[in-house]
Amino acid sequence: MKKSIIALVLVATLPAFALAKKPQKAAEPAPAAPVEEAEPTITEECVINVSLFNESVKNKQYADAWDPWWQVYTTCPNANKAIYTRGDELVEWKISQTQDPKEYDELRQLLLKLHDSRIKYFGNDPKYPKAYILGLKGVDYCNFFKEDPLKEPAYGWLKESIEGMGNKSQLQVLKAVADLSNARYKSDPDKYASAYIADYQMVSTILGVQAADASNKNAARAQENKDYIDQMFASSGAANCDKLDEIFGPIVQEHLNDINTLNKIMAMFRRMKCTESEVYFTAAAASHKLEPTEESAAGCAKMCMKKADYKDAINYYEQAIELAPEDDKEDRAEYLFDIAYIYFDKIKAYQLSRQYLRSSLELMANQGRCYILMGMLYASSKPYGEGMAAAKAAILNKTVFWAAVDKFQKAKMVDPDVADDANKLIASYSKYFPTKEEIFDLPELQDGASFTVGGWIQETTTCRAAK
Repeated sequence: MKKSIIALVLVATLPAFALAKKPQKAAEPAPAAPVEEAEPTITEECVINVSLFNESVKNKQYADAWDPWWQVYTTCPNANKAIYTRGDELVEWKISQTQDPKEYDELRQLLLKLHDSRIKYFGNDPKYPKAYILGLKGVDYCNFFKEDPLKEPAYGWLKESIEGMGNKSQLQVLKAVADLSNARYKSDPDKYASAYIADYQMVSTILGVQAADASNKNAARAQENKDYIDQMFASSGAANCDKLDEIFGPIVQEHLNDINTLNKIMAMFRRMKCTESEVYFTAAAASHKLEPTEESAAGCAKMCMKKADYKDAINYYEQAIELAPEDDKEDRAEYLFDIAYIYFDKIKAYQLSRQYLRSSLELMANQGRCYILMGMLYASSKPYGEGMAAAKAAILNKTVFWAAVDKFQKAKMVDPDVADDANKLIASYSKYFPTKEEIFDLPELQDGASFTVGGWIQETTTCRAAK
């Protein structure tokens, strides 16, 4: 009897797991259903307060607007977009009024929260979506958190804004990200060079599109911003061709079958005047194989020029002319001039050179460089000699300098930018005009008479003696 009582006591004091035959897994509680946050209720008082603060802000009566705006913002933040479009202006006014550092910080934090709330309640607006609002948030951070030199939070918001808005990005957002990226690069060139170059290319391209849009009322401002950003980038040191090679060389090798990446890199190198780079040539050749374009053909032409392969260079320039848009007269004129220069300087085919110069001038008549090169063609020629006395041929060959100087005169008349070069050439080649004694021996060359230079030149000019 005692044994059985003791045994019962022992059993009662054993842990539960000692008695269990098999461990039983406790049932897990069912997950709680997510609780959706209820939309704030828009009361009649909210509607009245929206009207009150909206009208006051319109009239710059910010002190009167503050209380009704605050009531709406804190009780029914979903009532109207004006809470944010007017609220941004209102909080900025409040910041300008305070001298208290603590209040200043609270207000600038409020400014950032405004943008977050706007995204929450109105971020799906088709015209002013989340990306647009993030741009405003980034600009406000830049304006009111000046103690933060690199402004990393703003940089992220601004980049996301531009990626979302594309060519519709706000001018202030584009400028802000360019300024920030420049500051980051200056703080650590090795770390931020690649990002700075990419940011510059992105911003400059978008501004170029906006500036060229005749329907854009801010086109002139876009061009001003582009000029500012281009100048800032050019003076930053990041535009160094060796640096571009270092950054983009590996990228080109990794993307030899990626036409979009290759074309973007080529455009960057061309904009930075780094088209003599082996990296540029590699990108151009790879791009041309994948999908021939004006840019790739021009790049291959430059590569051939560097290798002294002049016939292939001409062939690629011809392709660039064919691939260029018909209305892109400037680039086509440039390629025609390049071909003319090859025929003049490398192949010595002067008549062909003039043919391409004339075609270039048909596209852009004010190219002083074309008339200067044409004058050089004439000055380099000796059309007289065959079947003629050597003394007479020597005098007649000096008539090419009249035709040459005529072209130099024409050059500075159509293009004042080349006036200095043209004047130097005029002074130099006028010394080689026939002398009065030489003209005396050939009556057809009398001073003031009209004369047509022979051979392939066939230019009518005015006779004049060397002074």
